[in-house]
Amino acid sequence: MEDAFLQTEGLSVGYGGVPVITGIDFAAHSGKVLTLIGPNGAGKSTILKTLIRQLSPVGGTVYLGGRDMAAMPALDMARSTAAVLTGRPAPELMSCGDVVATGRYPYTGRLGILSAEDRRIVAESMELVQVSELRDRDFERISDGQRQRVLLARAICQEPKLLIMDEPTSFLDIRHKLDFLHLLRRLVREKGIAAVLSLHELDLAQRFADTVLCVSGGRVDRVGTPEEIFQGDYVARLYGVEHGGYDALFGGVECEKVAGTPEVFVIGGGGGGIPVYRKLQRERVPFAAGVLQRSDLDYPVASALAAELFTVPPFAPVEGPALDAALARASRCSRVVCAVPAFGPLNEGNRAILDDARRRGVLEENAAQRFP
Repeated sequence: MEDAFLQTEGLSVGYGGVPVITGIDFAAHSGKVLTLIGPNGAGKSTILKTLIRQLSPVGGTVYLGGRDMAAMPALDMARSTAAVLTGRPAPELMSCGDVVATGRYPYTGRLGILSAEDRRIVAESMELVQVSELRDRDFERISDGQRQRVLLARAICQEPKLLIMDEPTSFLDIRHKLDFLHLLRRLVREKGIAAVLSLHELDLAQRFADTVLCVSGGRVDRVGTPEEIFQGDYVARLYGVEHGGYDALFGGVECEKVAGTPEVFVIGGGGGGIPVYRKLQRERVPFAAGVLQRSDLDYPVASALAAELFTVPPFAPVEGPALDAALARASRCSRVVCAVPAFGPLNEGNRAILDDARRRGVLEENAAQRFP
């Protein structure tokens, strides 16, 4: 496609001529973020290192701007592609401004002397990435979040058409992960850069990527939008998850359910049951939950964690066989927790479970106080 700055055809990557992944075909588009996900050791870093010629392809072709990358002079590569790879670089006795300025070396000639225009671009890049105040600070004496911003400024200073990043958020706390990715996406859009990065944080990949490339088992398993990739149990299968699962709706993991005869019955709904389900799972208490509409906010988590779950179709009233079965199960539980403050027209049927628990004296007091 005309806005695809990077394209691969039949690419195979590996070490010493031995392929790790074969048949890699994808495109990275200007102004878009393509994110690689997959289990450890699947070959994500190997792909990225091949895209910047740190490794030679075992087979196939990489095109940059329509040109065969293998035939491109080193200077053309340096001017078109910037990379931020895994690890914590520790340049000795360099200020942050010095580190950013190295992004201009493809343009300065052998002596590496910055022109007035180069200095302007360095200053502009640092301002864009909001690290101007770090210009004179020792690069080795700043935080991990600041380092990542400085390295991004260096990459932007290089004026690339393609930006390669390997796990750029690995050393960052949640605030700085979000700040960094918001900044990266804005710069990619504004400057028309094609960005290719790997991420371990699936929730961030689901929210920030335009395209997701899934690597597993020596091949590219699937390529698509986040909406196409993060659905059903695909991610759990991609990573070979055996204990727990990945909740595609909420974009997070759920632990393994506690098997066994339910000891607690949870009346949930509207998201109110979710913290109760997770607390019981942490305490290794098998529980039953219901009666939930299968459109309810509680449903995905209850489905993942409850030893037994009672449901009705989306937007259907709580009644009939599902309610009868739930009431029978609740009557055999030693505790009943009601995690909703009131019943609406559709879940009014759950009041029967509440009333029975109250009569038996097994309803938690804080739950009982919510209901007259």
